[in-house]
Amino acid sequence: MTRETDAREADVLVVGSGVAGCAAALAAARAGAEVLVATKATAPEDAATHWAQGGVAVTGSDPESFREDVLAAGDGAADPEAVDVLVGDAREAVTDVLVDTLGVPFDGASPGADLGAYDRGREAAHSARRILHVDASTGRHVLRPFLNHLRDREGVTFLEDATALDVLTHEGRVHGVELLYEGAVEPVFAGATVLAMGGIGACYRTTTNPPGATGDGVAMAAIAGARVADMQYVQFHPTAYPGDDPFLVSEAVRGEGAVLRDGEGERFMPAVHDDAELAPRDVVARAVANARERTGEVRLDVSPVAPDFESEFPDLTALCAERGIDPREGIPVAPAEHYLCGGVAVDERGRTTLDRLFAAGECARTGVHGANRLASTSLLEGLVWGLRAGETAADAGADGAARIEAPEPLDRDPELPDAFADAKYARLRETMDAAVGVERTPSGLERARATLRRLKGEVDAYTRTRVSRSLYELRNATVCALLVARAASDAPSAGCHRVVDENDAGGPHGGARADD
Repeated sequence: MTRETDAREADVLVVGSGVAGCAAALAAARAGAEVLVATKATAPEDAATHWAQGGVAVTGSDPESFREDVLAAGDGAADPEAVDVLVGDAREAVTDVLVDTLGVPFDGASPGADLGAYDRGREAAHSARRILHVDASTGRHVLRPFLNHLRDREGVTFLEDATALDVLTHEGRVHGVELLYEGAVEPVFAGATVLAMGGIGACYRTTTNPPGATGDGVAMAAIAGARVADMQYVQFHPTAYPGDDPFLVSEAVRGEGAVLRDGEGERFMPAVHDDAELAPRDVVARAVANARERTGEVRLDVSPVAPDFESEFPDLTALCAERGIDPREGIPVAPAEHYLCGGVAVDERGRTTLDRLFAAGECARTGVHGANRLASTSLLEGLVWGLRAGETAADAGADGAARIEAPEPLDRDPELPDAFADAKYARLRETMDAAVGVERTPSGLERARATLRRLKGEVDAYTRTRVSRSLYELRNATVCALLVARAASDAPSAGCHRVVDENDAGGPHGGARADD
């Protein structure tokens, strides 16, 4: 018997188990496909979905205002047709999956109530209160029941602690992926494959992403020849706790009235943008970074939310208590890498430029986010495109898996010590933080590209003769970092990609325009 004849197969293979992967698996199973979900996660906490705080934006009585807010936040780079899909599908997708199927206990919900009766929050760059939420920890209330529902569903099988190494292609068609599972490399063949593998937080020293966000889906697709787009648009969340154990301070806190103050106690956002603390994320992130540089720190003053802060944000209150932070004295905040707005280029059904390969979630570039993602649209986009990709993949994979001769990676040299990957990551993150962060300069990007090219060459030399999860994750993070730096070098400023003159870097407002 060979690896190929013994291999697993499925009508639809979904790689990843966040909201996008779960939605794709659900839609494919509903369409009658046999679905295999392969994920390197071993617990919900390993997926970015679990950590989503703010909530899920949903279309209300004025869909046009939602559409306009998404387009405005995208700073002219969003695809209007993709935004129409998001806004048009939002209400039905949320009602069908999150409410009727999973029973997510959104705040203000009551049995049989219409979505319009639920409590709705407001976050930055939203012109209305349209965000459904569960406290400020919505993601965990979505992902756990989603995973439980799929595990109990006939036709869906999970393979956990499984690392995808490469996409299997032959004559322009994708046939599945090569997996590292239980110490062995094995091909998994599928009629159609959906990548839903998260973001690139591992490329930066400070991130709101979980540790496994190494850009696997983007890198694997790019290496296989799929088109990627908009990689320069890396969104930084403006309010993350900057300590050794960082956590996200939800934008919903600012939506309820909290304000940003610099190290001198001065509120600075009204001088930067008409919407002050509720300006688009890229504007606030640059302003926070420069206020920290100018005055030493920035704190989020939650006193306008008092006396209800602890009751409205109990999870955030607990996170502060664990770190000895008294919210009444202000919560220290700084920008942190948060979300990749670009990724594997897909159409309105999640199809990539490779036959039988789909992508959804943060690893996909749908065109919705443009140059800057609007708050609380990531869960929604993952849900909408996951459902669309899964349904379409079920149709594409209806004829079942077609097996090919899969090349087996060489694994003949001794395993590398942990210090090897640690040193490479340190160099990668130092380069990205210095040159490809909240603000970029032309010369900094040029130096970063040169450093990242050398680093990629070094890592590639080791992956030719070794197979391990940590080494392939390092390869993927390095590939993604180089894609970001290259795209940033070739693109004009927009949204969260801001190129400044050498003398302007770190200026008082970071180049933020008053009319952003």
